[in-house]
Amino acid sequence: MYSLMGHVFLMRTSITLRVWGVLMSSHKLLLPPGSKALLMGNEAIARGAIEAGVKVVSGYPGTPSSEVIMSLSEVANKLGMYVEWATNEKVGFEICLGASFAGIRSLCTMKAPGLNVASDSIVSAAYSGVKGGLTILVADDPGPHTTQTEQDSRWFAELSKLPMIEPSDPQEAKDFTKLAYELSEGLKLPIILRTTTRVNHTVGNVSYGDVVKLKRIPKFVKDIQRYVRASMKGNLARHKWLNNQLSKAEDIANELGLNKVLYDGKVALVTDGVVFNHVYESVRKLGIENKVKIIKLGLTYPLPKKFLLNELSNSDKVLVIEELDPYLETKIRALVQSEGLGIEVLGKESLGIPLEGELTPSIIAAALSGVFGKVVKEIGVTEVKVPPRPPPMCAGCPHRLTYYALLKSIRKCGYDLNEVPIMGDIGCYALSYEPPYEAIWTEHAMGASIGLAIGLKVSGYDKPVIATIGDSTFYHAGIPALIEAIHKNIDILIVVLDNLTVAMTGHQSTPESEITETGRKGTPVPIESLVKDLKLKFFSVINPYNIDEAIDTFVKALKIHGPKLIISRAPCALLVVRKGGLIGNKRYIDHDLCKMCYLCITEVGCPAIHIIIKDHKKYPVINEELCVGCGHCDYVCPFNAIKEVSKDG
Repeated sequence: MYSLMGHVFLMRTSITLRVWGVLMSSHKLLLPPGSKALLMGNEAIARGAIEAGVKVVSGYPGTPSSEVIMSLSEVANKLGMYVEWATNEKVGFEICLGASFAGIRSLCTMKAPGLNVASDSIVSAAYSGVKGGLTILVADDPGPHTTQTEQDSRWFAELSKLPMIEPSDPQEAKDFTKLAYELSEGLKLPIILRTTTRVNHTVGNVSYGDVVKLKRIPKFVKDIQRYVRASMKGNLARHKWLNNQLSKAEDIANELGLNKVLYDGKVALVTDGVVFNHVYESVRKLGIENKVKIIKLGLTYPLPKKFLLNELSNSDKVLVIEELDPYLETKIRALVQSEGLGIEVLGKESLGIPLEGELTPSIIAAALSGVFGKVVKEIGVTEVKVPPRPPPMCAGCPHRLTYYALLKSIRKCGYDLNEVPIMGDIGCYALSYEPPYEAIWTEHAMGASIGLAIGLKVSGYDKPVIATIGDSTFYHAGIPALIEAIHKNIDILIVVLDNLTVAMTGHQSTPESEITETGRKGTPVPIESLVKDLKLKFFSVINPYNIDEAIDTFVKALKIHGPKLIISRAPCALLVVRKGGLIGNKRYIDHDLCKMCYLCITEVGCPAIHIIIKDHKKYPVINEELCVGCGHCDYVCPFNAIKEVSKDG
């Protein structure tokens, strides 16, 4: 292990290859040191946590970070590791921080918007510091591929005054995770491990290292000034302590080898994270290795000034190549100017590098070609143009039927659909913005649907206002807004779409689950147990597959003044199918009865129904392999042309 400039913590020993082999199975995360395995970046982070001796892992599902906890949950029991999803990111972080206070190494995972949720506790943690190493995995999503914002979390490191390190590939993802705990305990601070989607989801060969075995007994020592933020004088003292700790970060980072240099040319290319790979590939393809010096920053906050000044001192020019915001460019430009180096710094605007989206080798090669006068060659994978195919809700999805019934009830109450706002939230059900439903009007942030609905109503809006929110999102951030609606007697209808799982991010457990991913027996906390004693004006639990009952229930609720809540509950259809079940009997279309009105397509929008052309006619057809027997198409058919497939075939 690394000597951290005299830093000594509790004794640690490496598990020997023989003992490791005896204890562990053949799971790829548990292979012995010296092994190599093909790992996704998130799996590599999980292995890094294992090698670092982490004992507590928590967080909230969020693509592209989810697979870290999903992977660790498969081996947690064998390792004696606590690995569980939390109600939200703030709770997850606080669990990890509490373990860290007791000297136990912990890992908290989240995607970029989750960092916003946890920020209150994270910023305060910089003042308290840690005892056991604590790493905060934050997965940004340039693109974006699965996220409502292209957040650049590098700025958050500066806001929170927490060191940030950035791996560029699966091997570094594993190595940097392990090194993060040395840095964390050396500085006594949480460390932010920032990744992007390409690092999280890239697959590569990863070489395994030794597994650290930490003989630590949890112990929490009372220290008022350190842990209690009520003292303003104490906070000032801790701020000074924090700034002093940050001043040590660069030396420790350099000792750990987090910052690297390739080549020795006169033009410095400064980069970080996954962009390093594209820069490296572009330089080689253009044949300019002898002209450049690639400076790869593994520590991006605090900026390693001594390292940079040393590497830039003999450079004629600096090119800063990074995704999203000109974060490094701003810092390096200020550094060069303050030190009077007189070196030209080129970045986003001058190199023509976009502020949005992912960078590719072709984009970077074009930028470098403009500087070096090279002709751009085809670099990287050729982009293939494919027709746009927006993701639909799955066949038999209960959310589809909930929105169908909700829209029908609005019309049944005499309103135009354009008069009654449906505030959406984060989850699978957000796909209801697409045809044929075009149901939700907003999708803002976790739990925001209820607050937005309240705001619209108190502004004086004189038509019904509806908020739809998923079960996991309700637990995550919807409860405070519900309390607000009830306390202020706001006339809104809240519909909780409860499919008993966190479906969009990979079917993680919710507080309703009896058993967690690691087999921990939990006490289910059903939503109705939380709201039954609240003074709602109307409350009901419906099964969305019973469409008529669902419509009638929504109609009743819309006619009542005050806060109303309806739970629309049915299990995720995908989970039902994966367990070998069906919602009901599969359906087929009897073309002798079918009049080709296409209501089964235009009103349902199920991916199991498509069109075939036969005898110059367009016939709707149900793909029996995709059908789960929900009966929605059968319900809307006015000619009884959709029949159940007989059980005997």
